[in-house]
Amino acid sequence: MSNDPLLQPFQLKHLTLKNRLFISAHEPAYPEDGMPKGRYRAYHVERARGGVALTMTAGSASVSRDSPPVFNNILAWKDEVVPWVREMTDAVHEAGAAIMIQLTHLGRRTRWDKGDWLPVLSPGHEREPAHRAFTKKMEEWDIERVIRDYADAAERMKAGGMDGVEFECYGHLMDQFISPLTNHLDAPYGGDLDARMSVPLAILRACRDRVGDDFLLGVRYVADERLPGGVDSAEGIEVGRRFKASGLVDFLNVIRGHIDTDPGLTDVIPIQGMPASPHLDFAGEVRKAVAVPIFHAARVPDVATARHAIASGKVDMIGMTRAHLTEPHLVRKISSGQEHRIRPCVGANYCLDRIYQGGMAFCIHNAASGREETLPHEIAPASERKKVVIVGAGPAGLEAARVAGQRGHAVTVFEAADQPGGQIRLTAQSPRKREMMGIIDWRMAECLQSGVNFRFNTYAEAEDVLALDPDLVIVATGGMPFTEILSEGNDLAVSAWDILSGDVKPGTNVLVFDDAGDHAGMQAAEMIADTGARVEIMTPDRTFAPEVMGMNLVPYMRAMQPRDVTFTVTWRLKSLHRDGNALRAVIGSDYGDTVRERRVDQVVINHGTRPLDELYFALKPLSMNLGALDYEELVSQRPQTLVKNPEGRFRLWRIGDAVAARNTHAAILDALRLMAIH
Repeated sequence: MSNDPLLQPFQLKHLTLKNRLFISAHEPAYPEDGMPKGRYRAYHVERARGGVALTMTAGSASVSRDSPPVFNNILAWKDEVVPWVREMTDAVHEAGAAIMIQLTHLGRRTRWDKGDWLPVLSPGHEREPAHRAFTKKMEEWDIERVIRDYADAAERMKAGGMDGVEFECYGHLMDQFISPLTNHLDAPYGGDLDARMSVPLAILRACRDRVGDDFLLGVRYVADERLPGGVDSAEGIEVGRRFKASGLVDFLNVIRGHIDTDPGLTDVIPIQGMPASPHLDFAGEVRKAVAVPIFHAARVPDVATARHAIASGKVDMIGMTRAHLTEPHLVRKISSGQEHRIRPCVGANYCLDRIYQGGMAFCIHNAASGREETLPHEIAPASERKKVVIVGAGPAGLEAARVAGQRGHAVTVFEAADQPGGQIRLTAQSPRKREMMGIIDWRMAECLQSGVNFRFNTYAEAEDVLALDPDLVIVATGGMPFTEILSEGNDLAVSAWDILSGDVKPGTNVLVFDDAGDHAGMQAAEMIADTGARVEIMTPDRTFAPEVMGMNLVPYMRAMQPRDVTFTVTWRLKSLHRDGNALRAVIGSDYGDTVRERRVDQVVINHGTRPLDELYFALKPLSMNLGALDYEELVSQRPQTLVKNPEGRFRLWRIGDAVAARNTHAAILDALRLMAIH
């Protein structure tokens, strides 16, 4: 047996967990009609095959009709969920892992205009800022019904083959009873800690009575809200002791912080550029004080940190949830001596930010996660070795090279720069974004292991490509900033890339016009603000930086709000004119004819990119498919069969921003689903 602390078994009551790694409860928003069907099942089965001891589903499954998900969650209050849960648990067990589910009533963390438009419940009238719903203060009959709903849902989960249930007790209804900030009920449900814990304990008691002692129950609870007047660490540890003393719980999963605002949520679940595992030591304090099996997960991005968490005795089970979204075979690679080949979580948080905007969770650089039914995590060898030429070594080109190399093809990559990375390398110029280079570094290592040939400092022309007599050509040349959007004075503006690359020095009074709304505009603005300059970020949209999304916006705001930075929405830059040593910016609005002016010394425009597609169009008439794709074949993962030019010598495709400005995930998805079938 290995002496690796992570690979030691852990006995949780009657259940033996084969190692110390678990995937904490999270909702990837994959349910269909509120049920965990094929996509959901395949996602968890893949991680079970990858060796994790325990995967927890749902973050969280709703126990009541008046707890409607604000994004796509499992509806545990429906009887029809049982057979779907059973299919999932059977498949996960067969793959070698234990499986649990997290149950909740959202309380105020939802909206009244979702689901059946029922009133939002809470033990007080305090609105949660994130979801904005004013709440009905619960009555006795609400409390009695919700307790019964929890017990019904727990019974359904046992019938569905789950090994246990974890109850969500941070930010949701159970925690809203415990926190004095949200519980404004009179006795016996509000007041001192005994009263505030009465409903959560009643829920646990009802569930235990229903499922018996041979079914695991745990609580993921906040042991320190870090809010004035809220549950502090002393009271939080006492809450843990009372959960243990009840005899109703088998483990506790420790949270520190609050999730009622985007900044609060981001501190609980940190992203790139923020400290890793910031709450691990605190979880260890809770374990020491409460003496109950402790689970914990909060940005544990690498195996070394997880190993330390177990070896030091801080926790009994350590969660690597986003890391498993990136690398589902993480445990298998540890146990097989392939730790160096683990695809790294770079903390970009594309996964969670997508959920909170109503989308499915996808990893920024593993396009197969969440698409296990159609895309592979492990690349199968091709039946025939082909010569593949790829132009461009950004994320799209490197993913194409990685997959083609692992398919066994002879792969040559041309790159005009002296090193790989493309736009990722530019992004990583910001100190907080340096982890993004993990996307590039991991792919380079995988490519070199597969024998991919790189030709850097080579601006490939059509003749260079044709000289290699390729079977497949992938153009992944990316794009370049496009700033010519003004009626006058386009030559007076610079691009966000000019600032990020250092090619242009920041001014002292700068207007950043950002109608792309992505990271480049915010990064440029932050970089300029860091010099002490006055900055105005302007967008014609109703909100600024919509492509950055909520949790990723938090570090930008924290960096820029203390500076001389102004945020202006609903105004559009129209033209630029020289005004002595300064610039006169004319601005208008899509909402009317009002015109205003700004006097600044620099204007930065972020308007996305336009494809670098000259090589593609030079090669197109020589290709057998004339660059065309059959989308039905692509999406269903069948090899491309289009032949538009029988005299063509090769198949040609372009991917990533060489097609149109999108994002890193889209570029990597383009590459994976093309090369996995060729």
